[in-house]
Amino acid sequence: MLYAIEGYPEEDEIVLCKVTKIFPNSVFVELLEYHKPGMVHISEVSPGRIRNLRDFVSVDRQIICKILSVNKEKGYIDLSLRRVNSNQRKEKLDEIKSELKAENLITNIARKLKRPVDGLYKEITASVFKEYSHLYLCFRDIAAGKITLKELGVKKESAQEIEEAVIEKFRPKKITIKGEIRLKTYHSNGLQKVKEVLASVKNISETIALSYLGAGRYKLIIEDYDYKPAEQTFRRIQETVEPFSDKISEAAVERDKHE
Repeated sequence: MLYAIEGYPEEDEIVLCKVTKIFPNSVFVELLEYHKPGMVHISEVSPGRIRNLRDFVSVDRQIICKILSVNKEKGYIDLSLRRVNSNQRKEKLDEIKSELKAENLITNIARKLKRPVDGLYKEITASVFKEYSHLYLCFRDIAAGKITLKELGVKKESAQEIEEAVIEKFRPKKITIKGEIRLKTYHSNGLQKVKEVLASVKNISETIALSYLGAGRYKLIIEDYDYKPAEQTFRRIQETVEPFSDKISEAAVERDKHE
């Protein structure tokens, strides 16, 4: 892993460690992001009585730990393995996976440009880390069109090649919600009423697409990068269509059964 943080971690921080030594009452580790040694006491490995630490850890195994205390003067870092909950472990592993993906992209670009990997990595991160804590966070914003490497101060010749790869690898996949809108009315100005409600639906979000199926039926497709805003859009459509119904009009918004 190329990623490295200068200085010392903060208390309660969740970190990635590699087991280096195992003693009867303690486990020594290397904090991979800080390149510093640390120690996990036997009481912080797992709740309950432990007969053999090797039943829980092994040399060279990577583990997720929580920082308990830091003594900068002596260079001591005490950690806990048992105090890391499942959500914290998952979030940290996802973070590491995403950062390795970003580093792998830099490695491939460096090979393509016939440049040393470390040199290109340092060139990019010298600018990126002024604004972002991790490379992958920057790459996500680039893929979303929120920023460019040039804006961050990266050299043009490197920026263009990297951004093309970033957009391809980090562009989030769209999720789709499909459904149907049905409108039926006997009003004298019924056509205008239908046009108005459909226009209101389209104005809710640019993620909405409508197409006419026939007999007052309209195909509804919502495409977004996250289920939460997509679900909110679907509910807003239902709320927008609902007032269409009256004594001589009917309206319904239904989701595809296979969704």
